Amino acid sequence: MTYRFDRFPTVEAPRLGAMTLCPTPESVPRARRWFRTFISPYEPECSVDDCALLVSELVTNAILYGRAEGDDAWHVRVEWFRDGTSLRVEVHNPGFPADVRLRRPDADDAHGRGLLLVDSLAASWDSGPSRFGGTMVRFVMAGAWPA
Repeated sequence: MTYRFDRFPTVEAPRLGAMTLCPTPESVPRARRWFRTFISPYEPECSVDDCALLVSELVTNAILYGRAEGDDAWHVRVEWFRDGTSLRVEVHNPGFPADVRLRRPDADDAHGRGLLLVDSLAASWDSGPSRFGGTMVRFVMAGAWPA
């Protein structure tokens, strides 16, 4: 089943890569490294550094908040797609979609800035039900490839 969102509709787009990660802290730098390695052959014109940072933030959130109750063996899945000239990255976890929200932390708060980074660097982002069950958070980097 395909879910559609108002901010940017899902269309059938070529998947450029995917990874499945264990929900451990070591998976965050692994996700950054793997994403850089797997996206580089496609030579995107958008900032790969920015994309890797956003992947890192979303994987961190998925690990911290993505566990479904009673689910002992779960994973975080990251997929990236070419949507015309844009790069779309999705992070899936078994948590509940209602839990994803943009926070406005105080200056002295140690956490809560991940989605603010996504909101400021990506052309758009949203969240909703994952086709694998649970939650999907995705962002789009516009102008990743020429028209």
